[in-house]
Amino acid sequence: MMLPYRPRATLAALLFCASATDVRAQDVLDLPPVLPWSGKSAALVAKPGDPWITPAEAAGFRTTPRYAEVRAWLERLDATSDLISLRGFGRTAQGREMFYVRASKGGGSKPVVLVQGGIHSGEIDGKDAGLMLLRDIALRGKADLLDKVDLVFVPIYNIDGHEQLSRWNFVHLRGPMEKGAEANARNIDLNRDYAKVDAPETRAMIGLIRRLDPILYVDCHVSEGFDMQYDITFTYAGWGKYARHRATADWLEQRFGPAAMQALTAAGHTPVLYPSPIDTRVPGKGIRYSPEGPRYSTGYGDFIGMPTVLVENHMLKPYRQRVLGTYVLLEAALRIAGADAARIAEAKGRDRASRPVELLTRWTPAEQPIGWIEKFKGIAFDMVPSPASGRPEQRWTGKPITFRMPIIGQRPTESVRLPKAWWIPPEQSDVIDRLRVHGIAFETIDAFRTLQVDRVRLVDAKLTQPKEGRVPITAGFVHEVVEQTMPAGSIRVPADQPLGLLAASLLEPESQDSFLAWGFFPEMLSPVPNTDAFILAALGERLLATDPSIQSAFEAKLQAEPAFARNPDARLAWLFERAGQGHPHLLQYPISRELQ
Repeated sequence: MMLPYRPRATLAALLFCASATDVRAQDVLDLPPVLPWSGKSAALVAKPGDPWITPAEAAGFRTTPRYAEVRAWLERLDATSDLISLRGFGRTAQGREMFYVRASKGGGSKPVVLVQGGIHSGEIDGKDAGLMLLRDIALRGKADLLDKVDLVFVPIYNIDGHEQLSRWNFVHLRGPMEKGAEANARNIDLNRDYAKVDAPETRAMIGLIRRLDPILYVDCHVSEGFDMQYDITFTYAGWGKYARHRATADWLEQRFGPAAMQALTAAGHTPVLYPSPIDTRVPGKGIRYSPEGPRYSTGYGDFIGMPTVLVENHMLKPYRQRVLGTYVLLEAALRIAGADAARIAEAKGRDRASRPVELLTRWTPAEQPIGWIEKFKGIAFDMVPSPASGRPEQRWTGKPITFRMPIIGQRPTESVRLPKAWWIPPEQSDVIDRLRVHGIAFETIDAFRTLQVDRVRLVDAKLTQPKEGRVPITAGFVHEVVEQTMPAGSIRVPADQPLGLLAASLLEPESQDSFLAWGFFPEMLSPVPNTDAFILAALGERLLATDPSIQSAFEAKLQAEPAFARNPDARLAWLFERAGQGHPHLLQYPISRELQ
């Protein structure tokens, strides 16, 4: 039955009047009907009065605990159980201590499964599921999960965002009542920061990953998108043919996926691989499979040869159901990782020994579906006129349906062949610093060196909409082979290393996650020093008379751009920019490519 329309003018008043104990407070936002659910995993919830009930369980999953309450509960568990220990590993932008819990039977020598909650701190299911699982490992008979692996659990990754609790954060999620923010204190989305490493939280997490080198990394989220019957979904970077490293991708698809699906189904959940929608307003257009870059946790794991799972619980399922499904998935992850520890280590070794020679940098949706889900478990909806948007909007009915869902793959449109090495001048300290954070190998030369390199010049460079604390750049690129002298202190980054593909994604200018794409070299766009027009005119005339290539390009630009042709200053500036070697920064990519 379709929900009745409620005028939007009343929403704010209703929301602010909702009491702190109102489990249905978000219903004022006209969320779709709740599907009935009674899975076996409900038995995991502690009974009222249990001395080890978690804060979320005690609140009936209406609310989620704050940072201090989470830490206090875990410190009490640490004091009670020899299996549990808490350790700090960094500071947030606002100075809060980042910490993790290590669950281990001792020695700390076993392979590690690393689980994080709250990178988007409103999507906090992983935190409350992890607390329940830690309790049951430490005190309730599930210590066998630690026979072959250790669990390292980061309950809250984005702590500063987590503490910005509000009912207006993540309004599309059905609980908890108040949720944290998506981004950190600087409004940087930490799940877009793995490559560029701007946030202190990201630096801390990458440092933890490098120390632990986990055999499995699980990142817990909650989805957006359309309504559906599935409650727990998960995926991997570029799964299918789009993975950058094949051996770890094969393990995820062939071993992890089936084990997790079986455990979730047995516990009464309805799992599926995350259906990333092409168009949320028209679900039948299909779901997307595509490559990923290292800005994301899953993409980063793929680039470094670390099996990584993205958990995407369905936003419209009740918080209790989502938390319980996450618990089941995490328990299954520990069991399959423990059973397959040697197999995973071998897959990681094969991926890190591989030396890809190309980097896929651009792709476009394939013209035809690459597959179908024959009976996708969807939900029916009506299109109802909305006075708020002025167009018909979806009103989900709660009626289960099935339909044939197309899977839309990608067609590669651009790849770059990797060089033998990249050369970075010593003044690019921000870039060099980030290579150190990632653990990418490089050498520093102590004397001048001259060699043939591929040098890159930008064409039609443009600044784009600021995002994630950066002003990205788009451009075309012209490559030319030149002889170049590298000053002492320059660094050489060889492509022949385990992290060569990650280095390529950061240093190749065509890469969508390169430092260049994120706007790391703004000096390239600074105008050249100017002088008097009569000097520039004389210089320009000489260039046109003596350099046929400049004359040809100038005449073509005059024909193609009437506004440029009518602007004397722009004409003179364009000619001056091309005068000799006097402008080393303008549109010149500072990183050179050593040819094979």
